[in-house]
Amino acid sequence: MNPPLAVDIAFILLALFAVYTGWRVFRTDSMVRASFFLLLSFIAVGAIMLLLSAMYLGAAMFFMMGVEMMVMALFMVMFMMNPAGLNPMMMVHQHRLAIGAGIASFVIVAAMALLARFPHRPLPADLQEVESLGNELLGESMLIFESAAVVLLATMIGVVVLSSQRGRYGNAGEGSMPPGLDPGGEPAGMPEKDDEDDGGHHHCH
Repeated sequence: MNPPLAVDIAFILLALFAVYTGWRVFRTDSMVRASFFLLLSFIAVGAIMLLLSAMYLGAAMFFMMGVEMMVMALFMVMFMMNPAGLNPMMMVHQHRLAIGAGIASFVIVAAMALLARFPHRPLPADLQEVESLGNELLGESMLIFESAAVVLLATMIGVVVLSSQRGRYGNAGEGSMPPGLDPGGEPAGMPEKDDEDDGGHHHCH
């Protein structure tokens, strides 16, 4: 197969896969599944960047989105009222506003891609992109990135502390109950009534 044709086919397949998994983010009824669908969409975008010879951006997309989506899934299980999608839930709210915002965003981005005149500034053939980026990150801009990292870490710790005071199902000191597997059903994971009445012991007569 002609290499340019193979690249074109791979680009189309990856683009369709990215759009499909992005659509599935809003169609699934589980926050964890939504996180993994979003991860697959970003991986497809990273592979497209590799096809465009943007090696660093593609690799960075793999590493950053892989870690980010896994952390998001863990946080969903820890702090959401509906951990891992045990109860069906709607992932989209304000449907008309969401549809309008999605269509408007698509039109704007598509118009920018088709109508904008991008500058043509080819880089020297002997330029080492990764080495240049490393010198920039660990050189004059190192203090900026290190400060941002400390701020992000402090923010994550603060979010965990504030969320942990409430607990997954509300304030534990006020008799909070986990949601039921069915709407209006008994709380999930609760012991049987016989066990509660007998104190966990069964008597034989």
